[in-house]
Amino acid sequence: MSKKIIIAIDGPAGSGKSTAAKNIALKLGFTYMDTGAMYRAITFLAIRNGIADNIPAVIKLARGIDLNLKSENGVTRVFVDGEELTEQIRTAEVNAKVSDISRIPEVRSELVKIQKKMGETGNIVAEGRDVTTVVFPEADLKIYLTASIDVRAKRRLHDFEEKNISISLEEVKENLLKRDKIDSGREVSPLKKAEDALEFDNSALTPEQDLDYLLQQIKEVLKKNENK
Repeated sequence: MSKKIIIAIDGPAGSGKSTAAKNIALKLGFTYMDTGAMYRAITFLAIRNGIADNIPAVIKLARGIDLNLKSENGVTRVFVDGEELTEQIRTAEVNAKVSDISRIPEVRSELVKIQKKMGETGNIVAEGRDVTTVVFPEADLKIYLTASIDVRAKRRLHDFEEKNISISLEEVKENLLKRDKIDSGREVSPLKKAEDALEFDNSALTPEQDLDYLLQQIKEVLKKNENK
Protein backbone atom coordinates (compact mmCIF):
# COMPACT_ATOMS: atom_id res chain seq x y z
CA MET A 1 0.00 0.00 0.00
CA SER A 2 1.25 3.47 -0.78
CA LYS A 3 0.10 5.15 2.43
CA LYS A 4 1.47 4.10 5.79
CA ILE A 5 -1.44 3.68 8.18
CA ILE A 6 -2.01 3.69 11.93
CA ILE A 7 -4.62 1.60 13.72
CA ALA A 8 -5.27 2.75 17.30
CA ILE A 9 -7.10 0.67 19.90
CA ASP A 10 -8.22 2.00 23.29
CA GLY A 11 -10.24 0.44 26.08
CA PRO A 12 -10.23 -0.55 29.76
CA ALA A 13 -8.00 -3.23 31.27
CA GLY A 14 -9.02 -6.76 30.30
CA SER A 15 -11.06 -5.69 27.28
CA GLY A 16 -8.89 -7.69 24.91
CA LYS A 17 -6.87 -4.79 23.47
CA SER A 18 -3.53 -6.57 23.64
CA THR A 19 -4.78 -9.82 22.12
CA ALA A 20 -6.60 -8.00 19.33
CA ALA A 21 -3.70 -5.67 18.57
CA LYS A 22 -1.16 -8.52 18.50
CA ASN A 23 -3.32 -10.63 16.20
CA ILE A 24 -4.06 -7.74 13.86
CA ALA A 25 -0.39 -6.79 13.65
CA LEU A 26 0.58 -10.38 12.84
CA LYS A 27 -2.11 -10.69 10.17
CA LEU A 28 -1.16 -7.44 8.46
CA GLY A 29 2.58 -7.56 9.03
CA PHE A 30 2.39 -4.31 11.01
CA THR A 31 4.37 -3.25 14.05
CA TYR A 32 2.61 -3.83 17.38
CA MET A 33 2.93 -0.98 19.90
CA ASP A 34 1.92 -1.83 23.47
CA THR A 35 1.85 1.59 25.15
CA GLY A 36 0.68 0.04 28.40
CA ALA A 37 3.96 -1.88 28.63
CA MET A 38 5.79 1.43 28.80
CA TYR A 39 3.78 2.60 31.81
CA ARG A 40 4.24 -0.81 33.40
CA ALA A 41 8.00 -0.51 32.96
CA ILE A 42 8.08 2.85 34.76
CA THR A 43 5.84 1.41 37.50
CA PHE A 44 8.02 -1.68 37.97
CA LEU A 45 11.17 0.42 38.28
CA ALA A 46 9.49 2.80 40.72
CA ILE A 47 8.43 -0.12 42.91
CA ARG A 48 11.86 -1.76 42.71
CA ASN A 49 13.56 1.50 43.63
CA GLY A 50 11.16 2.18 46.49
CA ILE A 51 9.88 5.46 45.02
CA ALA A 52 6.40 4.47 43.80
CA ASP A 53 4.76 6.99 46.16
CA ASN A 54 7.32 9.74 45.54
CA ILE A 55 5.97 11.64 42.54
CA PRO A 56 9.00 13.92 41.96
CA ALA A 57 11.28 10.88 42.03
CA VAL A 58 9.05 8.99 39.58
CA ILE A 59 9.07 11.97 37.20
CA LYS A 60 12.86 12.15 37.38
CA LEU A 61 12.98 8.41 36.66
CA ALA A 62 10.75 8.76 33.58
CA ARG A 63 12.83 11.63 32.21
CA GLY A 64 16.14 9.88 32.65
CA ILE A 65 15.66 6.40 31.23
CA ASP A 66 16.14 4.91 27.77
CA LEU A 67 12.98 2.90 27.11
CA ASN A 68 12.58 0.75 24.01
CA LEU A 69 9.98 -1.71 22.71
CA LYS A 70 10.85 -4.52 20.33
CA SER A 71 7.96 -6.38 18.71
CA GLU A 72 8.76 -9.98 17.79
CA ASN A 73 6.06 -12.37 16.54
CA GLY A 74 3.33 -10.55 18.43
CA VAL A 75 5.34 -10.34 21.66
CA THR A 76 6.48 -6.94 22.87
CA ARG A 77 9.85 -7.12 24.56
CA VAL A 78 10.51 -4.22 26.91
CA PHE A 79 13.98 -2.82 27.53
CA VAL A 80 15.02 -0.04 29.91
CA ASP A 81 18.62 1.12 29.81
CA GLY A 82 19.48 -2.15 28.08
CA GLU A 83 17.80 -4.36 30.72
CA GLU A 84 14.93 -6.54 29.55
CA LEU A 85 11.85 -6.26 31.79
CA THR A 86 9.32 -8.12 29.64
CA GLU A 87 8.28 -10.61 32.31
CA GLN A 88 8.80 -8.46 35.41
CA ILE A 89 6.23 -5.85 34.40
CA ARG A 90 3.34 -8.36 34.27
CA THR A 91 2.74 -8.91 37.98
CA ALA A 92 -0.23 -8.25 40.26
CA GLU A 93 1.87 -5.71 42.18
CA VAL A 94 2.53 -3.70 39.02
CA ASN A 95 -1.13 -4.03 37.97
CA ALA A 96 -2.28 -2.55 41.26
CA LYS A 97 0.01 0.49 40.98
CA VAL A 98 0.28 1.26 37.26
CA SER A 99 -2.79 3.52 37.11
CA ASP A 100 -1.43 5.68 39.93
CA ILE A 101 1.87 6.09 38.11
CA SER A 102 0.32 6.64 34.69
CA ARG A 103 -1.90 9.46 35.93
CA ILE A 104 1.17 11.64 36.63
CA PRO A 105 1.08 14.30 33.86
CA GLU A 106 4.85 14.56 33.47
CA VAL A 107 5.19 10.78 33.12
CA ARG A 108 2.52 10.68 30.42
CA SER A 109 4.14 13.58 28.60
CA GLU A 110 7.50 11.81 28.43
CA LEU A 111 6.05 8.52 27.21
CA VAL A 112 3.73 10.11 24.66
CA LYS A 113 6.78 11.75 23.06
CA ILE A 114 8.35 8.31 22.62
CA GLN A 115 5.12 6.82 21.29
CA LYS A 116 4.59 9.57 18.71
CA LYS A 117 8.17 9.15 17.53
CA MET A 118 7.63 5.41 17.07
CA GLY A 119 4.45 6.12 15.12
CA GLU A 120 6.26 8.19 12.49
CA THR A 121 7.22 5.02 10.62
CA GLY A 122 3.55 4.11 10.08
CA ASN A 123 1.94 0.71 9.55
CA ILE A 124 1.49 0.14 13.26
CA VAL A 125 -1.21 -1.17 15.57
CA ALA A 126 -1.08 0.81 18.81
CA GLU A 127 -3.10 -0.06 21.90
CA GLY A 128 -3.55 1.59 25.25
CA ARG A 129 -5.88 4.01 27.02
CA ASP A 130 -5.25 7.24 25.13
CA VAL A 131 -3.86 6.23 21.75
CA THR A 132 -7.06 7.24 19.91
CA THR A 133 -7.47 10.54 21.75
CA VAL A 134 -3.96 11.81 22.56
CA VAL A 135 -1.16 9.81 20.95
CA PHE A 136 -2.67 9.23 17.50
CA PRO A 137 -5.80 11.39 17.18
CA GLU A 138 -5.41 11.26 13.38
CA ALA A 139 -5.21 7.46 13.20
CA ASP A 140 -6.73 5.89 10.10
CA LEU A 141 -8.93 3.65 12.23
CA LYS A 142 -9.80 4.12 15.89
CA ILE A 143 -11.30 1.28 17.89
CA TYR A 144 -12.66 1.38 21.43
CA LEU A 145 -12.85 -2.16 22.82
CA THR A 146 -14.88 -2.94 25.90
CA ALA A 147 -16.34 -5.88 27.81
CA SER A 148 -18.26 -6.45 31.04
CA ILE A 149 -16.32 -6.25 34.31
CA ASP A 150 -16.97 -9.92 35.06
CA VAL A 151 -15.61 -11.03 31.70
CA ARG A 152 -12.60 -8.75 32.03
CA ALA A 153 -11.83 -10.06 35.52
CA LYS A 154 -11.95 -13.68 34.33
CA ARG A 155 -9.64 -12.89 31.43
CA ARG A 156 -7.11 -11.20 33.66
CA LEU A 157 -7.30 -14.03 36.22
CA HIS A 158 -6.53 -16.48 33.42
CA ASP A 159 -3.46 -14.43 32.52
CA PHE A 160 -2.25 -14.60 36.12
CA GLU A 161 -2.89 -18.33 36.35
CA GLU A 162 -0.82 -18.93 33.24
CA LYS A 163 2.06 -17.17 34.99
CA ASN A 164 1.44 -19.14 38.23
CA ILE A 165 0.55 -15.94 40.06
CA SER A 166 -1.76 -16.58 43.04
CA ILE A 167 -4.64 -14.10 43.24
CA SER A 168 -8.39 -14.43 43.70
CA LEU A 169 -11.04 -13.45 41.19
CA GLU A 170 -12.41 -10.87 43.65
CA GLU A 171 -8.99 -9.28 44.05
CA VAL A 172 -8.63 -9.06 40.28
CA LYS A 173 -12.08 -7.52 39.96
CA GLU A 174 -11.35 -4.96 42.68
CA ASN A 175 -8.07 -4.00 40.99
CA LEU A 176 -9.81 -3.57 37.63
CA LEU A 177 -12.56 -1.39 39.10
CA LYS A 178 -9.93 0.75 40.81
CA ARG A 179 -8.02 1.12 37.56
CA ASP A 180 -11.20 1.99 35.65
CA LYS A 181 -11.98 4.75 38.12
CA ILE A 182 -8.48 6.20 38.05
CA ASP A 183 -8.04 5.89 34.29
CA SER A 184 -11.40 7.47 33.47
CA GLY A 185 -11.21 10.15 36.15
CA ARG A 186 -7.70 11.49 35.74
CA GLU A 187 -7.34 15.06 34.48
CA VAL A 188 -4.64 14.29 31.93
CA SER A 189 -5.44 11.92 29.04
CA PRO A 190 -8.39 10.14 30.68
CA LEU A 191 -9.63 6.88 29.26
CA LYS A 192 -12.57 7.72 27.00
CA LYS A 193 -14.00 6.84 23.63
CA ALA A 194 -12.91 9.12 20.81
CA GLU A 195 -15.89 10.62 19.01
CA ASP A 196 -14.99 8.94 15.73
CA ALA A 197 -13.91 5.60 17.22
CA LEU A 198 -15.67 2.33 16.51
CA GLU A 199 -16.98 1.04 19.85
CA PHE A 200 -17.06 -2.74 20.11
CA ASP A 201 -18.16 -4.89 23.06
CA ASN A 202 -16.55 -8.30 22.76
CA SER A 203 -17.85 -9.82 26.01
CA ALA A 204 -19.54 -12.74 24.23
CA LEU A 205 -16.89 -13.33 21.57
CA THR A 206 -13.84 -15.54 21.34
CA PRO A 207 -10.52 -13.89 20.36
CA GLU A 208 -10.95 -15.45 16.90
CA GLN A 209 -14.42 -13.93 16.44
CA ASP A 210 -13.13 -10.62 17.76
CA LEU A 211 -10.29 -10.66 15.25
CA ASP A 212 -12.54 -11.55 12.30
CA TYR A 213 -14.82 -8.58 13.00
CA LEU A 214 -11.99 -6.09 13.46
CA LEU A 215 -10.16 -7.28 10.35
CA GLN A 216 -13.29 -6.63 8.33
CA GLN A 217 -13.36 -3.04 9.60
CA ILE A 218 -9.68 -2.63 8.80
CA LYS A 219 -10.19 -4.08 5.32
CA GLU A 220 -12.61 -1.24 4.55
CA VAL A 221 -10.03 1.34 5.68
CA LEU A 222 -7.32 -0.24 3.54
CA LYS A 223 -9.61 -0.16 0.51
CA LYS A 224 -10.26 3.54 1.01
CA ASN A 225 -6.55 4.25 1.29
CA GLU A 226 -5.77 2.31 -1.88
CA ASN A 227 -8.28 4.44 -3.79
CA LYS A 228 -6.76 7.74 -2.65
